[in-house]
Amino acid sequence: MDSACRALVVERIQRRGPITVAEFMDLALYAPEVGYYARAARRSGRAGDFFTSVDTGPVFGALLAAYFAALWRRSGADRCDLVEAGAGNGRLTRDILDAASRRDPDFYHAIAAHLVERSAAARANHRMTLAAHEDRLAYSGEEMPGRIDGIVFANELLDAFPVHLVEMGDAGLFEVYVGLEAGRLVDGTGPLSDPALEDYLRRAGVSLERGARAEINLAAVDWVAGAAARLHSGFLVLIDYGYEAAELYSAARSQGTLATYHRHLVDAPAGGAPTAGPAWLADPGSRDLTSHVDFTSVRLAAERAGLATLSIAAQTRFLLDILEGSPLVAELSAPARLADRLALKTLLMPGGLGSTHTAMVFAKR
Repeated sequence: MDSACRALVVERIQRRGPITVAEFMDLALYAPEVGYYARAARRSGRAGDFFTSVDTGPVFGALLAAYFAALWRRSGADRCDLVEAGAGNGRLTRDILDAASRRDPDFYHAIAAHLVERSAAARANHRMTLAAHEDRLAYSGEEMPGRIDGIVFANELLDAFPVHLVEMGDAGLFEVYVGLEAGRLVDGTGPLSDPALEDYLRRAGVSLERGARAEINLAAVDWVAGAAARLHSGFLVLIDYGYEAAELYSAARSQGTLATYHRHLVDAPAGGAPTAGPAWLADPGSRDLTSHVDFTSVRLAAERAGLATLSIAAQTRFLLDILEGSPLVAELSAPARLADRLALKTLLMPGGLGSTHTAMVFAKR
């Protein structure tokens, strides 16, 4: 499978010339049948290549269920479209529905769940994963619903979008492309493929130093604009890892953040066909490719699309605010809930998921 994905990349380059890093990532991650995400329903967890908040257990979903119920009541609506974008096999929505069914029946019965997932392999698991909540599942598909009244949420979606990679040269901004040299995948620079790349940096107030490389996630800002257009009323909740633009594009990250994850190792040595460039070129189709999210540009895109920013906070602060005054605190103190208490510690502790991840909440009225 992995060699098949590399062959697809090579064929594309031979046919059209060097391709952008965004096109390379799109093939490596999402090409039907051979892309990393396209050929497996699940990639995270101890047996996978990386670890997410969902992998800690159902407590993360229980916390989100409590938060979403509060948002729903704040809206005053009778029903709630609950749309998970980048839903994978549906585990997080299942955990949310499990918790809501036990603790908040009014909210539970108001939910119409929509699972949006690009991978056909993952989508094939949706009905089985949500079998206990069959009457709550309204939709499973690749595209967002055309009109949404409720809550759109995504956990670690934006970091998986294909990014353009740029480099500041002596004569200005150039784009990094993936090409072939003696049968090896290599990186090199060329003219910008899209004038929106310079506009993106200008809007974010970023000036790169000479020799610096940086990722530009045009797909993320386009996705936020699209989600806002479909959100007729309600909220957009995004949880991901990244930085504000001033920090993300600082000298401390002058070579960008694009990386691969394989068996929980960052930029692990290549095990397949050779490359003559950075680690992210290795073994397309066999490993995750990711970059940190530019929270400044996400917020600006949301506000340009008519959303109001309600909060941007580290995951620790976000979850602690949910826990404050919640009956979950008493429930988790029971001796039988040790596993859940340990999971909560993982979600909150400094240096872990709690401080590396940020929750962004937007509203549309």
